[in-house]
Amino acid sequence: MSANDKIQIGVIGAGNIGNVHIQEFLQIPDAIVTAVTDVYQPMAIARAKEYNIPNVYATYQELLQDPNVDAVIVAVPNDAHAPIAIEALQAGKHVLLEKPMAVNAASAKEIVKAHLKSGKVLMMSHQMRWESLNMQVKEQIDKGALGSIYNVKTGWLRRKGIPGWGTWFTQMHKSGGGPLIDIGVHMLDLSLHLMGSPKPVSVFGTTYAEFGPKKRGIGTWGKPDWNGFYDVEDLATALIKLDNGSTLSLDVSWAANTDFIDNGPYIYLMGSEGGASLRAGRGTLHTELFERTADVELTMDSNDEGPRQRMSRHFLDCIRENREPLTSAMSGLTNSLVLEAIYESSRTGQLVTLDWSLD
Repeated sequence: MSANDKIQIGVIGAGNIGNVHIQEFLQIPDAIVTAVTDVYQPMAIARAKEYNIPNVYATYQELLQDPNVDAVIVAVPNDAHAPIAIEALQAGKHVLLEKPMAVNAASAKEIVKAHLKSGKVLMMSHQMRWESLNMQVKEQIDKGALGSIYNVKTGWLRRKGIPGWGTWFTQMHKSGGGPLIDIGVHMLDLSLHLMGSPKPVSVFGTTYAEFGPKKRGIGTWGKPDWNGFYDVEDLATALIKLDNGSTLSLDVSWAANTDFIDNGPYIYLMGSEGGASLRAGRGTLHTELFERTADVELTMDSNDEGPRQRMSRHFLDCIRENREPLTSAMSGLTNSLVLEAIYESSRTGQLVTLDWSLD
């Protein structure tokens, strides 16, 4: 592939998220979506027709054998992330992998090992790092405006939002968990990024399932399968200790009796020199001047191209320049280790120390 060639992309998984990725890459002149596959072939065929994608493959293995495909987007149910990502890397493809990295830490470690052997780009799809307000806060943090960040509270509390009841979303062996691994992973990843990527060392957490087993709290994402089952959590809470002494608390739910009217993500960063809050599409910096509290509202360009567009271009830049993505393989492993530790802590009632070995 020369510097002037378009990067050819294959999409593995033509569902909702795969469709979002296709739309983003179609807007980038130096990329072309050249192949698509899905276990449900009519979906792949429909996407190919809708977006003029020239190649439809019956299996992802056939797509990976296409020598013209430079990179793949893995947008499939969570339990298929590890095997497909590993095979893609072994086939010499760059990989943009949907979150979470895998259903457990052991599988995430296998992906990391395959990545290290491959020499290819592996990037996690955490688009919230590319949100305009989040980037503005990160810029101020990097300038030292907040000083040392010692405590962060983050979460995403949905009141009535269980997705696809009875489908893979709500089956532990396929999804790896409920809201913790679905939306909690975004807040965990973004918070650690804003904090400067300190290393998590221990976790204490608890999960609850008070709505899903009763078929309550059903949301609008996905089509329910009432013949399926629900064995994941619908709320999780955790306290995470970092290697620099800072703490991160995380609260997430798909369904909860709460007055969180915006049902959206939030982060409160507390630093020695200042703070920041991100919530409901607003960003604010907090400090103290002349013995009085002072707040500065952040603004966003009305013509902002959007986080997914920036993320997609970053992936292509990393391929062309052979550099590590902002959301690297190790960031994916970090998230997986913390999430698994929260589930283990909930099962045992004990503090869990993270195991960072790749063996």
